Amino acid sequence: MATRDEMANSFGAEAAAYEEGRPGYPAEAVAWLLEPAGAHPRVVDIGAGTGKLTRVVAEITAEHGTDVIAVEPDAAMLDALRNALQGIQTLVGTAEHLTLPDESADAAVLGQAWHWVDPVAASAEIGRVLRPGGVLGLVWNIRDESVPWVARLTEITKGSHAEQLLADGGPEVAAPFGELASRTWHWARPITRAALMAMVHSRSYVITATPEERARIDRELEVLFDEIGATGDATVSLPYVTYAFRAVKPEAGGAAR
Repeated sequence: MATRDEMANSFGAEAAAYEEGRPGYPAEAVAWLLEPAGAHPRVVDIGAGTGKLTRVVAEITAEHGTDVIAVEPDAAMLDALRNALQGIQTLVGTAEHLTLPDESADAAVLGQAWHWVDPVAASAEIGRVLRPGGVLGLVWNIRDESVPWVARLTEITKGSHAEQLLADGGPEVAAPFGELASRTWHWARPITRAALMAMVHSRSYVITATPEERARIDRELEVLFDEIGATGDATVSLPYVTYAFRAVKPEAGGAAR
């Protein structure tokens, strides 16, 4: 089985599948993450991938002329982001190592990414980049396994580090941030068989699996997708729960909140 680092750095090999198969984020959840940042925030999307979260940040803040910067360590993922989102500033970097000046951003957001970082080092580095009063926002889309066929999908493809983190009580942050506030949103996405398969192929466990394991996964998915009517161009409803967390960097002399 692949190591955690190998899995964390595997996504570029399936950048096209990631872009096709992964969902975006509910605008209400992203707006809630950014709420403490003010009317014209400078937002850094860390671990931006192909820009799933970046584009929602840009869309909901466009009328305010907000500055959005996408930070991503994987060159293939960053290329996909640049192709999808013309005009967005991009930087190579990680949550632990950001090539941005001190106190230069109003918000830092991470979508499907905090479970890959060192929370102490990442909190310190993001705290350096955020101005006092700036907000750290963390968000995950997790498939709703209360629906039986979705639970079967997870059984076939195995669970993820993100799912495990949330099941274990959620993310942790460190200084300069204090307790995380949280909210959840329930929603569903219409999705075709091809997009379902792309979503599965974009998961780190599947990317790093042996050819034999990938073949098993594909065989079992073909049976499942036939059973639920995900055939041809037909769509099925894939339910999600979006988990969002935020913490504010304290003002000088203030307490973290």
